[in-house]
Amino acid sequence: MEELNVLKDTKEQANDRPLRRPDWLKIQLKTGPNFTELKDLMRGSSLHTVCEEARCPNIYECWENRTATFMILGDICTRACGFCAVKTGLPSELDLAEPERVADSAEIMGLRHAVVTAVARDDLKDHGASVFAETVRAIRKRLPLCTVEVLPSDMGGNTEALHTLLDAEPDIFNHNIETVRSLTGKVRAKATYDRTLEVLRNAKAYKPHIPTKSSLMLGHGETWEEIIQVMDDLRAVDVDIMTMGQYLQPTKKHLPVRKYWSPEEFALLKEEALKRGFKHVESGPLVRSSYHAHEQAQSAEANIKQAQ
Repeated sequence: MEELNVLKDTKEQANDRPLRRPDWLKIQLKTGPNFTELKDLMRGSSLHTVCEEARCPNIYECWENRTATFMILGDICTRACGFCAVKTGLPSELDLAEPERVADSAEIMGLRHAVVTAVARDDLKDHGASVFAETVRAIRKRLPLCTVEVLPSDMGGNTEALHTLLDAEPDIFNHNIETVRSLTGKVRAKATYDRTLEVLRNAKAYKPHIPTKSSLMLGHGETWEEIIQVMDDLRAVDVDIMTMGQYLQPTKKHLPVRKYWSPEEFALLKEEALKRGFKHVESGPLVRSSYHAHEQAQSAEANIKQAQ
């Protein structure tokens, strides 16, 4: 295909030397009163955000716009994925008051769209699904007009736990596929490519009216053809929203970046995804799963209604 001429050979970049970060990934850090206020709020409420724990490059922009993603079930994950900066180890006891604290903060912030994610809790029988559900209900009680998106782990493929979460009627169910099939064992801990697809399939089958969403990181050594295959696999289980962004190595202990995909390549990939019928696509070097989440929800809802 002629449009692929802009692509660089990933294999040529797959060496042990760190790649120089391109200019388009330089982030201008700007803090203001909203950012400071939100940071103080999170610390005062003993809450954790994926914005901080995962070292998201968009934290300054999002927090200045009074948007944040809450991370529940503590800040210690039972998995040790090669790309993730969240702490791993033996989690602390479950905090059953956490849903109300999240709702308190969401109300104070006046959120229109709240994203709730969590560390993996493989130590819990329901993988934390009941706390997820209570958090959704608590936010709804405080902010009836606020849409709520959930981003859980695969919960070990536990269908009962998945149903417990979906019974709370989140506005968007998000579960990230993260990488292509061939790299899943290297990039993700305990998760499998097929289990992720099955979770997304089961979610849509159980609650067809709830939009589903998944995210893909680029830069681990995947090929263009493998990315296209991920798109086709996600559409085969009727995923509505897809996001694609550049992987950035959080520390030297984590997986190295094998390729920096250009903004032009991300634009081409967005075109390919839209051709395949996704209701909304976010694609760019600094895009993360929850980036512009409110806009994603509105766009997907509008497109779904139009298609009905």
